[in-house]
Amino acid sequence: MTGYLTTHVLDTARGCPAEGLKIELFRIDGTTRTPLNTLITNADGRTDEQILPTAAFETGTYELVFHAGDYLDATGTPPEDPRFLDVIPLRFGMSAPAHYHVPLLLSPFGYSTYRGS
Repeated sequence: MTGYLTTHVLDTARGCPAEGLKIELFRIDGTTRTPLNTLITNADGRTDEQILPTAAFETGTYELVFHAGDYLDATGTPPEDPRFLDVIPLRFGMSAPAHYHVPLLLSPFGYSTYRGS
């Protein structure tokens, strides 16, 4: 089996996919945080390519960083200074080659995530 990483971001306040949200991926090794990829979600709230493709997959600790504040600003969500949610880091482990799917359900005042399929 091969491993790779995907996501899907849904704007639960607006009831639609979160289009245009910037996502960064980092590999975590102890105190070292190495950038691996930066992508933008499409009209379906997904990225056009795998965040971490099979060819680059390694087990270990990773961090997805969702730039929610910029997305909320772009969608016309009433501004706050500072925003309650701005940058959302999710740190997680991938322990074996598999499809890791890490969705984000987002609103201006909360979010949830889980290991999807």
